Amino acid sequence: MRPVEEVPRLVELAQAEGLQPRISNVADFARRSRVVLLRHEESGIDVDITLGLLPFEIETVERSEERQAGSLTVRLPTPEDLIILKTVAHRPKDMLDIAAVIAVQKYLDRERIAFWVQQFADLLEIPELWTDLEKLLWQNKS
Repeated sequence: MRPVEEVPRLVELAQAEGLQPRISNVADFARRSRVVLLRHEESGIDVDITLGLLPFEIETVERSEERQAGSLTVRLPTPEDLIILKTVAHRPKDMLDIAAVIAVQKYLDRERIAFWVQQFADLLEIPELWTDLEKLLWQNKS
């Protein structure tokens, strides 16, 4: 997690690893949205770096796991936290991604997922966040 003030340095470091801004005013956008939009030029893969602020976001960063991607070391969310983040985004593609994660993960902390998604559903007043996920989460329980 990087403070918004460090976004220019973050972009500079990302560029050294082949990640280029996807928009022209990436730092201004990050200050407003707390998201840095990048693209890995060689692979064409879009990379979104979220600048955490909420307790859940901070906890997600703390729980994240380091992975190697070529010469680059990246921190990725746990499968549970990825499901929570994608549930809140709640686009059709996110729901398909969630189903795929659930299908390949033998062990998931479903109680953690349920707790946080219910919190977000209540806070955002979008009950579908939980009801839509609940069907996927429990029907595919291993």
